[in-house]
Amino acid sequence: MAKIKVQNTEITIVKVEDQDYISLTDMANAKESESRAADIIKNWLRNRFTLEFIGTWEQINNSNFKVVEFDHFKMQAGLPSFVISASEWIEKTNAIGIVVQKGKYGGTYAHKDIAFEFGSAINVFFKLFLIKEFQRLKQEEQKQLGWDAKRELAKINYHIHTDAVKTHLIPKILTASEISLVYANEADVLNMALFGKTAKQWRDENPDKKGNIRDYAGINELICLSNLENLNAIWIQDEIPQNERLIKLNKVAIHQMNILLEVGNKKYLK
Repeated sequence: MAKIKVQNTEITIVKVEDQDYISLTDMANAKESESRAADIIKNWLRNRFTLEFIGTWEQINNSNFKVVEFDHFKMQAGLPSFVISASEWIEKTNAIGIVVQKGKYGGTYAHKDIAFEFGSAINVFFKLFLIKEFQRLKQEEQKQLGWDAKRELAKINYHIHTDAVKTHLIPKILTASEISLVYANEADVLNMALFGKTAKQWRDENPDKKGNIRDYAGINELICLSNLENLNAIWIQDEIPQNERLIKLNKVAIHQMNILLEVGNKKYLK
């Protein structure tokens, strides 16, 4: 669930089958001189052009759409007596472009394609601002996705790294607590190579911060850390002593961070 603000009105966006659905109820609340969102949505649905639009959308995107029922509604559209609710449309035609949800974030939601069209029922300015804010939200999500992907990459490589520690450094006679100490020791090899301090040293210096030193790393540091984990896993398998690995890892970290910093500076100068 996410929210965007369009002309001082908060609009809720939810995921339905991995697709973005925008709250028509929230949008309707932005319409001036109207008191009930449900009535605005009903009046919009009874319009012949609206039925043509959402019916065509369903035929393109929904193989289970009941075209016969759709034709029946289309024939009645425009008659003074014709009224249809979102729930009735969904039930009769097996539509998926509009959904009705109950609970905390209850209301009528529509696929973004349909929601943008509904924006015309509010006013042209509202529709344009809605599209603009939605696009801004998607851009922010893409940025966050990039950060999360790098963080997950570091986690995956950490598992590869700890597996190499378990296979090549831990004698069978060690206890579970001793094994955990070896893991911590090897993790600190990477911490020392990249950050110049152990996890404990960082915690002692930052008693008010939650998490660990890697949670506060920047994008470049996470990229470098991912590479160091892979290298250390290989060198562990090659049975290179820890002190030698630390020296090699530190040289790699300095070299890679310099390159990443230079690339970042060039990017900002463009």
